[in-house]
Amino acid sequence: MKNVLTVLGTMSKNVFPHSLFSSSMAEVRDVVFVIQSQKNSYHTHRAEQRRTELLYQAQTLNQSSPDVVLLHKLSDYDGNWSILPALPRLASQYCLTSLWIVFLEEETNVNLHNLLQVLSKFNTRKEWFLGRPLHDDEPTIIHHYAFSEDPYSFSYPDFMAGWALSCPLAKRTAERVNYEPPKSDFTIDLQHEIALYIWEEGRGPALTVVNEFCSELQSLSSTGNCATTINTYLSACGNPVQKEDVFVAVKTCQRFHGDRVPLVKQTWEKDAASLEYYSDITDPYIPTIHLGVPNTERGHCAKTFAILKRFASGAVTQAPWLLIVDDDTLISLPRLRRLLGCYDPNEAVSVGERYGYGLSRDGYSYITGGGGMVFSRVAVQNILAGGCGCRSSDAPDDMVLGMCLTALGLLVTHSPLFHQARPQDYVKELLARQSPISFHKHWNINPVAVYQHWLAEPNQRRAHSLTKTREEL
Repeated sequence: MKNVLTVLGTMSKNVFPHSLFSSSMAEVRDVVFVIQSQKNSYHTHRAEQRRTELLYQAQTLNQSSPDVVLLHKLSDYDGNWSILPALPRLASQYCLTSLWIVFLEEETNVNLHNLLQVLSKFNTRKEWFLGRPLHDDEPTIIHHYAFSEDPYSFSYPDFMAGWALSCPLAKRTAERVNYEPPKSDFTIDLQHEIALYIWEEGRGPALTVVNEFCSELQSLSSTGNCATTINTYLSACGNPVQKEDVFVAVKTCQRFHGDRVPLVKQTWEKDAASLEYYSDITDPYIPTIHLGVPNTERGHCAKTFAILKRFASGAVTQAPWLLIVDDDTLISLPRLRRLLGCYDPNEAVSVGERYGYGLSRDGYSYITGGGGMVFSRVAVQNILAGGCGCRSSDAPDDMVLGMCLTALGLLVTHSPLFHQARPQDYVKELLARQSPISFHKHWNINPVAVYQHWLAEPNQRRAHSLTKTREEL
C-alpha cells in the first residue's frame, strides 16, 4: 500500500480514490483559512465579507469559529501575496493546532460542510496539495515555456476555486523556503509557480485533483456537491466612472506611427474622451506630442515619468485617473471604467496586472506596463512628491514605479482582467469566465480580430477580414 501511495502522490493527472485515505471526520478547528486579500479598501471589504460568511457557517454547524487569516494582514511585508514568503509564519502559527491550510480568493465561496467532508477523505499525516487542476494546451511565455514538449502534463491549481495544503506539506515547504528560494526572481503567474515549487521537479507532491473544488458560479443549481464555488466573475460596484474621468496616455515612437498607431485608432481609441500619443517626434497627422525625451529601445522610464509630470500639472486634464499603455496594447475602456467604479480616486490607487521581483528576499511588486498601468491622481502626486525617478532613461518603467511605490509604502493592486501577453498565452477556461480588460503584443495574431473577439462591447462587434497575422511590431 505504501508503494501505491508513493506512486500516486507523484502523478498529476489522477483523481484520487478518496476511500483509500479516509480518516475521522474533519472539524472546523482542523482548518485555517487564508484569504488571498489585498490592502486596498475595496478588496479588504470583499475579503471581510468572505470571513464573515465562514464564521456564520461554522456557527450554523455548531462548531467553533475557524481561524481566518486575511493575507495582507499577516505581516507588514507586501510580498506575502506570493504565498511562499508567508508560508513560514502561517505554518508556525497555525499548524501546531490545525491540520490544513485552505487558501481562498476574495470571490471564493465555501460550503463548509462539504469542504470538511472532502478533507476527511485524506490522511492528514501525509503531504497533500489539493485543488482544481488547470493545464496549458501549449507552451506559454508566462510560464517560461515550461514542459514545452508536453505542457498539458503538468497540473496547477485554479486559485479562484480554492486550494489546500496539508500541514505536513506546509511545514516542510516553509522550512525549504528558508534555504531554497524559487529559481526565478520573477513572480508572474503565481498559480503555476506555486505548483512548480511544491512539485520540486518530481521530488515533491503533484497537485491532487479534487472535483469538489468548483469553478462554477454559486448561483448554478449544479453545484450542490461542491466544497467551493465562485461568487462572481465580475466586479459589481455600481456606476462606472465617466469617460472624462480617465485620461489615456499612449507611448509610441516614429517607427510605429504607420502600423501600431492606426490599429489603436481602428479599435479602442474611439472610447477615450481624452487621449494623447507620446512619441519621439511631433506628428500633426496623428497627432503626437514630443515630451523632449529621446526614444529608447526598451524601458522608457524617462518618457513615463514625463507623462506622470504632464498629468500631475493639471494643464492638460483634471481627470482623476491616468491610464498609461503601449502602442501595442489592446484594451477595453468601457470595462476599465466599470472596474474603476470599485475604487476611490481619493486614495493612492495603482492597479493592473501585478508581477513581483525578488519577493523571496524583500523585493517589490509592480504593475506590468504592457497590460496597462492605471493610477489615481493622488497616486501620481505621491510618486512625484516622493522623489522617485529613473536611474537611466531606458530603465524598465513599470519596475521602477514598483520600487518607488514599495519605498513610499503605497499599494499595488492586482486585477486579473489585465493581461501582459496575448490571449493564447493564457488558459482558455480562465479567459472564458472573464470580461478581460486588456491584452498585449501583436506577435503572430490579428490584432483587430483579437480586439473584436475579446474586448469589443457586443454592440461594437462587426466582421473584420484581415488576411494575415502580424509579426511582432
